[in-house]
Amino acid sequence: MMQLIPPGTKIDFVRYRNIALVTSWILIMIGVGTMIIRGGPNYGIDFAGGALVQVRFSQPTRVDDVRGALATIELSSDSIQDMGGGTNEFLVRLPLMAGKEEEATKTVTAALQSKFGADKVEILRVEAVGPRVGAALRQRAVLAVLFATLMMGTYIWIRFEWRFGLGAAVALIHDVLITIGALALWNYEFDLTIVAALLTIVGFSVNDTVIVSDRIRENMRKDRRSPLAGVINRSINETLSRTILTTGTALLVVVTLYVLGGNVIHGFAFTLLVGFIVGTYSSVYIASPIVLFFERRPVPRRA
Repeated sequence: MMQLIPPGTKIDFVRYRNIALVTSWILIMIGVGTMIIRGGPNYGIDFAGGALVQVRFSQPTRVDDVRGALATIELSSDSIQDMGGGTNEFLVRLPLMAGKEEEATKTVTAALQSKFGADKVEILRVEAVGPRVGAALRQRAVLAVLFATLMMGTYIWIRFEWRFGLGAAVALIHDVLITIGALALWNYEFDLTIVAALLTIVGFSVNDTVIVSDRIRENMRKDRRSPLAGVINRSINETLSRTILTTGTALLVVVTLYVLGGNVIHGFAFTLLVGFIVGTYSSVYIASPIVLFFERRPVPRRA
């Protein structure tokens, strides 16, 4: 079996737990501050309500020409998005129009066909979500992420000990908050695909946490005399090779998806990319130190 980390490696992870804690708080505050400055998350059509039309032109077309054709609809400047990649595709987003989503999409289609010709414009996708449906979807999305986090933490609580479950739950919340902050910082839209990515991150992160926790518990049974800090360090070092291989292969897939998947799937791939990295980090520097924090035996001081 391939082993990247040689046996006997003794990296003192516990030593840097306070630095990691401060770093995590800084990242979370940056994300929260970004959302406050921007007036909240950048909700997509799924959550905010409104309408979306994806169009493709047979000839090279500029964003300014599309905006000029839709000038009578009075769209904001950021409502037309170039999909890029030389495909001549654009996303036209319409503001919240309760009960008039279908009418608005027909108006956009008619305006584009009138300007460029019916045979020059192809309507690829039309989506319309009412404001009430968007609010309900937003509420259910939040509940889904919270419920998944709670259930994962409860499972580890039952499977191991309460402090392991608490560490896992805090680590999962940490992963979700930092990932959401990164999405806000890069101004990605929050839609149902982002929620799916967040749930995937919860599952991926708890998997690595279970592996580390299981090794810690196993070493605690084998060596009852050593301080818990040493047991945790040894356990993380023993599972480090597996962690790097698992996370590395997952990141290769996600990076490929981000580069080759097109602009439509960038948000999903970016969420997974950030979440997988943060999830691996939290298993080492969030979940494990919490287990150590609730240990009654004091951590031995370094000479």
